[in-house]
Amino acid sequence: MINIETIISEALDKINKADIAFLEALKSEYLGKNGVLTQILKSLSEYSVEEKKKIGSEANKAKNAIEEAVEKRKDLLNKAALDKKLKKEKLDYSQAFYFPFSKGTLHPVLKTIEDISDVFKSLGFSVAEGPEIENDWYNFEALNIPADHPARDTQDTFYLDGLKNLLRTHTSPGQIHAMEKQEPPIKVIVPGRVYRNEASDASHSSTFHQIEGLAVGENITFADLKNTLAKFVHQFFGNDLSIRFRPSYFQFTEPSAEMDMQCFFCKGKGCRVCKNSGWIETLGCGMVHPNVLKSVNYDPEKYTGYAFGIGVERITMLKYGIDDIRLFYENDLKFLKQFNG
Repeated sequence: MINIETIISEALDKINKADIAFLEALKSEYLGKNGVLTQILKSLSEYSVEEKKKIGSEANKAKNAIEEAVEKRKDLLNKAALDKKLKKEKLDYSQAFYFPFSKGTLHPVLKTIEDISDVFKSLGFSVAEGPEIENDWYNFEALNIPADHPARDTQDTFYLDGLKNLLRTHTSPGQIHAMEKQEPPIKVIVPGRVYRNEASDASHSSTFHQIEGLAVGENITFADLKNTLAKFVHQFFGNDLSIRFRPSYFQFTEPSAEMDMQCFFCKGKGCRVCKNSGWIETLGCGMVHPNVLKSVNYDPEKYTGYAFGIGVERITMLKYGIDDIRLFYENDLKFLKQFNG
């Protein structure tokens, strides 16, 4: 009886030691036309029926085992060769994908938004966002600006479909959204882009940015507002600057005020930037009007609050000494590269 197990053992031993070039020769030695197993199968006519069945079955098993072993060895050797090649060709991906361009930087307006937000976050405010497309109620009615109020005329509104939806004219609707979502106490700022239907010049643009600030709770007073804005000015512009408040009027605050800060270019002595007054008009503010609190179901007998609105482009122009708002939106790289770092 032919010892097929011995043939398999010898074949597998040779296969496991063979290199890629020798594998095909081994396969031919055992499975080719004149291979060992092929010759065994050809000689089956010399055996009895029972022996033919047994030897044929064992020979076919041996053939399958050898074919499988050759393929596994081939895969193993190919993988080893690829790994060796990759190690030899180590890629420095930082070099392979290097682009010889200068490093980008934040737009000065966005940088100012982030810097202002960081100051107010350090004062306990959270940052919220509101939609740029508002309806009339959020942009006007809830802020105590009824349909027939002349304040609407000064907003120069972009209406989208009749008088129902519009591009927000200020970030103040953000305070309504914030109060609808949260019960007092609340301290939040809402930065974002706003739109006015007006011609552009050195100090005006149809698209610009504001940061709305709001704090509502029990026993909040105008003194709290003054303290908050003083800390903002001192952290953002410098500790040696004074601030002052002048009476003003905004439909959604009562009382209302304009806040000026001492000119940080001339320290109050008078210069071109402050028009020789020593002061720079900085932002509008005031105590939240009771009607605004009622519009979000806050009890004005229990809660008070303050609000303020900061024109981001104005602050950016003051900070960097820029005298034309249009420079921010002309995409002039010579201008923008000045703000790298």
